[in-house]
Amino acid sequence: MTILIDILKDQKKTHGSLRAEALSAAWEHLTALEILQKAIQEEFVGDITLSSSFGADSAVLLHMVAQIEPNLPVIFLDTDRHFFQTLQYRDELVAKLGLTNLVNLKADADEASTEDSKNTLWRTNPDQCCDLRKVRPLNRYMEGYGAWISGRKRHQSATRTRLPIVEFDGKHFKVNPLATWTAEDIDAYFKNHDLPPHPLVEQGFPSIGCFTCTKPVAAGEDARSGRWADSEKVECGIHNPIYGGDGI
Repeated sequence: MTILIDILKDQKKTHGSLRAEALSAAWEHLTALEILQKAIQEEFVGDITLSSSFGADSAVLLHMVAQIEPNLPVIFLDTDRHFFQTLQYRDELVAKLGLTNLVNLKADADEASTEDSKNTLWRTNPDQCCDLRKVRPLNRYMEGYGAWISGRKRHQSATRTRLPIVEFDGKHFKVNPLATWTAEDIDAYFKNHDLPPHPLVEQGFPSIGCFTCTKPVAAGEDARSGRWADSEKVECGIHNPIYGGDGI
């Protein structure tokens, strides 16, 4: 029985990876709006969510989704450590764009009390802090869905240069409609659609996470260099291929 289960799991991973590769190839040269339309209305109908940090670039995807399906679940990982400007920006965008299904996820209260009773985990073990406040809450919620949309882009950092349009992490499909977009593309979209900027962008924050772990970025540095600055950490963990898939 165990061998059969392992075989079925391997078949699911292989099928998922092949499906992701085929979709990536087919969607590589579509516009971001077209990719979202196909993902939401054709490929993953009723089985897809959008994860948004409500950070520097977030308004772009949120604006597109609002045009296609304003009731799509929009997940916000509320770590209790966000800049107050981010929380205000979240509420502003939700109201302005007419999004009707905002889902605020937080760490399990018992887990947080046990693992971070002193509220210093971000300093002593940032990987565990992200796992507690982002990875686990998202994974629990995503048990009810097969796919989700992210706003990652190839230009953001060295770890994202090979980012596909669609990837499979062994359990979920992840759609990256803005993978090919540049910073100039983002700026142009904001201007063309009169979208409000995150208030911290003009203060030197091109990538915005928790206030405990985010610093302004100097001119010429990559957009994510201010995240977990002075450490080797480059990702929070929600995009790691934890199920043994081929996610990047």
